[in-house]
Amino acid sequence: MKALDNHWRTSTRSGGNGACVEARYTDHTAQVRDSKDRPGPALAFSAGQWVDFVQGIKAGKFNA
Repeated sequence: MKALDNHWRTSTRSGGNGACVEARYTDHTAQVRDSKDRPGPALAFSAGQWVDFVQGIKAGKFNA
């Protein structure tokens, strides 16, 4: 995980219709928010939780 990157990013796979999530890395957390509600709440995850989540996605653990 990167050190400090306060810029919100949208997935390159986003369809551009505003129905996606944005993520950013801060000092010790990864944060995720709804792109349709930018001033709303953001979920925060520890570095380990975020890495586990991303690895789970890559491994197909969340496929329906």
